[in-house]
Amino acid sequence: MPHKTFFAFILPSLIAMVLFIALPIVSVVLQSLYVSHEQVMVEVENCQPFGGCTSELRVDSEATAALRDAQPLGRFNGLGTYVDRAHLASAELGAILSSDRGLPAKWAQILNLPFYKALIFTLVYCFVVTPLAMALGFSIALAVNALPKVTKGPIIFFSLLPMIITPLIGSLILYWMLSPNGILGATIQHIFSDPTLSLRASPALTWGALLTYGVWTNAPFSFVVFYAGLQTVPGDTLESAMIDGASRWERIRFVIIPHLAPLATFVALVQLMDNFRVFEPIVGFSAEANATSLSWLIYNDLSGDAQQFGSAGATSVLTIIGVVILLSPVLVRTWREFKHKAV
Repeated sequence: MPHKTFFAFILPSLIAMVLFIALPIVSVVLQSLYVSHEQVMVEVENCQPFGGCTSELRVDSEATAALRDAQPLGRFNGLGTYVDRAHLASAELGAILSSDRGLPAKWAQILNLPFYKALIFTLVYCFVVTPLAMALGFSIALAVNALPKVTKGPIIFFSLLPMIITPLIGSLILYWMLSPNGILGATIQHIFSDPTLSLRASPALTWGALLTYGVWTNAPFSFVVFYAGLQTVPGDTLESAMIDGASRWERIRFVIIPHLAPLATFVALVQLMDNFRVFEPIVGFSAEANATSLSWLIYNDLSGDAQQFGSAGATSVLTIIGVVILLSPVLVRTWREFKHKAV
């Protein structure tokens, strides 16, 4: 393809990426370097008719508004927001690691820091949900591919239901089912003979429910991609393997899995990005007390009356860096395979 034709072909996508991706990222990075102005305080003398005078501090609304109008981004803070207690907490983390306490005590203190608490859950969610969802989706694809054509349609429809349902609605439905009055919550209480057992009161149950929901909602995407890939597996190769006496597991291991390896890389790439931005299940489960994520921290900074744009911007930048680090091995492997094929 001539360079001019290629450039004209990708120009609309480039414009959209600059307007809706590049410029917002630059804006977020810029806002993360600033913090909101503190309110201007003035000392006012308050005198009573039959008493003495007292001094008190009051907010100067006009001066505060004028300061905010003059500097709408706020007060320049540099990298101060990145290293404060709500984010990387460099001072607090250094004090924890240099203390004489044991490893469990240090770990508990680190979990009390909001950014690291959210980061740990986000990483656990990514590295647990992604492989389990891919394995479940692949297993469903193999099972559906072996079914008669008459039954494939209904089975595929029901397999895609978790992906069709809105994530927030799906998490709310599962949360109601796991509540003490729900069918799953009441069943769990009956199994453990504990009428006080509650999802909100147990961090382990909360994490387990969120991870289970993540696998349930991510599996359909893996199923669709792997099922489509199964239709491209060469029939001659499978027949040759059968003639040579290969069992079903051997055909899956030595024929199907190598053929679907590029698709597995694509699925892992997409699901890692999606799972690193986990947000809806935490809100739907009202799990903020036991589990938070980086996306939830951004939402928390921007909700309410006191919106902290600088803090939300710093968390967003750290999230982008985390996504890049997380996807680097997959991207490097894909690039190496591309160069190898090109040669």
